[in-house]
Amino acid sequence: MKEGLLGPKVEKVGVAVIEELTETQEKMYNVYLINFRDDIMEGIIITSTGYGENANTGERVRTSTLRHSLEVLLPGEIARIEPIMEEVFGLANEYWVSFWVNEVMYDKKFVFLPETIAPNKMKLIDQVGLKGVMIT
Repeated sequence: MKEGLLGPKVEKVGVAVIEELTETQEKMYNVYLINFRDDIMEGIIITSTGYGENANTGERVRTSTLRHSLEVLLPGEIARIEPIMEEVFGLANEYWVSFWVNEVMYDKKFVFLPETIAPNKMKLIDQVGLKGVMIT
């Protein structure tokens, strides 16, 4: 019965944290949504939040939940979702992506586990031409 409640499987969609340089050559990090699909994603809604434990105090930590929307993402296209601060790399960073394709709604949670976003774990992401960490 529960299987009937699940939507279609989300494939060929990625969320990536990309290392970039500012105009003053300082490192900064941005989160991107990448459409590897052959069709157009429409009515895209993304929520992001971070959660986990403070390594020093053991206290539970939760960031604000942010909401973003994109009207359309064409095949092979990427879109910047938000900047991300290095201070939250030690938390689980969750991006919940919902979108429509041909009147069918798709929904997937992408979670970067604590410490998986780190400069030493970043690899070249061809679609962006920059180093980053990606979940598909």
